[in-house]
Amino acid sequence: MLVKQMLSMKPSGEVYTIASSASVADAVKQLSDKRIGAIIVSDDGVNPEGIISERDIVRELGKQGPEVLSRSVADIMTRKPSTCSTGEDTRAILERMTEGRFRHMPVVDAEGRMIGIVSIGDAVSARLKELRDERDALTGMIMGN
Repeated sequence: MLVKQMLSMKPSGEVYTIASSASVADAVKQLSDKRIGAIIVSDDGVNPEGIISERDIVRELGKQGPEVLSRSVADIMTRKPSTCSTGEDTRAILERMTEGRFRHMPVVDAEGRMIGIVSIGDAVSARLKELRDERDALTGMIMGN
């Protein structure tokens, strides 16, 4: 399955962004309110400059304490997040996420503009659907359907 198909399976195509100058506390609120695990950092809402996840925030809380909440998102975000295109395949995305130990990946067009985001959950669901479809096709062939 391709990333394009994964995006079409998502209930919402909305990508949440936050400005790099926003506070970490603002990011925490948005993560909580939207019930999401990561936010794309983008000052123009189109070009991904970074990503900030729950893990990033917890890691910095552990290092710096609650003072980190008043710092800017730019101070703790992961810069230059790994991105993918709509033509990439599920297995390749899963491999990159697993090797890079991250769970969210912005989807960009040929000009590098954001058009979506996929999570490791999206990729796993897509892969499971592929495996079910393969199983059903093989069962049909064996049964003569």
